[in-house]
Amino acid sequence: MKEIPSIDLNFGSGPSVEKSEAVKGIRAACSETGFFSIVNHGLSEEVLNSCWQDALDFFNLPEGEKLKTAVPYAGYPYGFVPMEQETLAHSRGEKAAPDLKESFSVGPGNKPSAELSDDEAKFVFSENRWPLKPAGFQENWENAYQALTECASRLMELFALALDLPESWFEPYFQRPISAMRANHYPVAEHPHQPGQFRASAHSDYGSLTLLLQDRGGSGLEILNRQQQWIPINCTNPEIVVNIGDLMERWTNGLWVSSLHRVILPESRKERIKPRMSLVFFQQPDWDARIECLPSCLGTNGAQYKTVTSGRYLMERYRSTVVS
Repeated sequence: MKEIPSIDLNFGSGPSVEKSEAVKGIRAACSETGFFSIVNHGLSEEVLNSCWQDALDFFNLPEGEKLKTAVPYAGYPYGFVPMEQETLAHSRGEKAAPDLKESFSVGPGNKPSAELSDDEAKFVFSENRWPLKPAGFQENWENAYQALTECASRLMELFALALDLPESWFEPYFQRPISAMRANHYPVAEHPHQPGQFRASAHSDYGSLTLLLQDRGGSGLEILNRQQQWIPINCTNPEIVVNIGDLMERWTNGLWVSSLHRVILPESRKERIKPRMSLVFFQQPDWDARIECLPSCLGTNGAQYKTVTSGRYLMERYRSTVVS
């Protein structure tokens, strides 16, 4: 079992030895696998636990009740997605069986600005499909979304310092972010499944960074390291797993890596009959944010990636995963 680096965020806003150590640790982790965990992150346990419990209670509802908040059509970004309706490996152009999970997702929850005329841009501001059960679900999830947004923003400040940039460098890219939050539920896996089927097939994340909360114990999460080896990862509350996404890899000209990761089916029946859940926050820059090589990452060979815009990159990758 691989122990990813743990970064302690127990320091103030000003310069300090502890802050410098955190920046150094982040730089090393993002260069190696793009994965680390954070402790003393300041997030309210009550806020996170309420969101987690509501997600668990929602997935335990009868299927008919969950379907009341189902996405209205394939590719709609927010709402309930039943089992085997998504294949994350398709985002890499690979053929694979549908993933053995169900999910519920929400987005920014606000309206696009008046000058945003692009229909696709409006798409990421689609209405969230809030369930009526369990009671208080929307409030608890909105509280968690806000808390994780603030945590991600703090991490981006540390990322900037780790990249030899001013601490506020990334702020202009997150004026109207299109971040999403999702709960993934991996039910008991006793029923027959297709060869090579995963709970979540191999993929990288699309945005700037991801925050992951997961069950205690073995989660089945694996990452592909630079030596092309699949490494099991285990991390439990109160730690939160952080990994960088494709846009951060592009920003850093490949100096930081957006690693492939997957969730495998347990080999033992004892583990397969345990349902699993995770709560994920995907930080995504503004729809029209231009992602191009950072000045501190150019090097002698110049930019290795073409410029992309945040929103279009997100939607191209997301839509490719939908099982029609």
